[in-house]
Amino acid sequence: MRILVTGSNGLLGQKLVAALRNDPEVKLIASSRGEDRTPDHGDYLYLSLDCTDEAAVHRAFDEAHPDVVIHTAAMTNVDACELDPAGCQLQNVTAVQYLVNACANIDAHFIHLSTDFIFDGEHGPYREEDRPAPLSLYGRSKWDAERIVIHSGLKMWAIARTIIVYGIAKGLSRGNVVLWAKNALEKGQPIKVVHDQWRMPTLAEDLADGCIRIAKQGATGIFNLCGPDGMSILELVQRVARFFDLDPSVITPVTSDSLGQPAKRPPRTGFVIDKARRELGYAPHGFEEGLVILRKQLQAV
Repeated sequence: MRILVTGSNGLLGQKLVAALRNDPEVKLIASSRGEDRTPDHGDYLYLSLDCTDEAAVHRAFDEAHPDVVIHTAAMTNVDACELDPAGCQLQNVTAVQYLVNACANIDAHFIHLSTDFIFDGEHGPYREEDRPAPLSLYGRSKWDAERIVIHSGLKMWAIARTIIVYGIAKGLSRGNVVLWAKNALEKGQPIKVVHDQWRMPTLAEDLADGCIRIAKQGATGIFNLCGPDGMSILELVQRVARFFDLDPSVITPVTSDSLGQPAKRPPRTGFVIDKARRELGYAPHGFEEGLVILRKQLQAV
């Protein structure tokens, strides 16, 4: 099976590369902007690819001949999307159309990564069939992209929705809330953390495993892929503090409105993951189990 991963330099992308690069059943083609951040670690092809360049997408497909495409590349900074609508549209919507068109030409299985931010957070946790109602430009762009995939006419497509992905990888352009909290707490820096947003954080390795299960099983449709434990962002940071034996006294609980962020966040999301458990065999780690894995990885760096 020839699997093309977009955004392979990102957190999820690097975890997919790590899991697939030496898989005897898979010929991996990793792609991202710029140079490969994880070179010389297995037998795979790397292509420098900007998914917003339609001609470049078609050249990459001509070279890669993928059976499956796992599309992880996206503009995921929620506030940056709000401040740059054109850039958000180009990266999160237009690029998806280019990839869908390329997949249609060769009947490739297209797996698209999406987010809990397609929902307004009034009725979480959500099931796959619940109606999206995004509050932000980021959420709207991801819902628009989902509709492109759903109505694409592709024979094989899947959407993997996820929530707050955490983990470590090389040279990431953006951090994640778990590492941010750990680093700030270690330095004793006062941090403001919202207590009125509720999520289900996802270990990056678990999300990668779910995506690979979709690919290998030829699964189609929408799948919720997140961690099994729900909590407020405040509780998440407090649990990070307890796990790493750090002082929680520097944490100040605040409301979302007090931060004055450009993009509005949904108050309570979370996903029901019964379908992924049943149809894919998806079995994500609990939050503390994920922190154990993260700690081992940090010790090995």
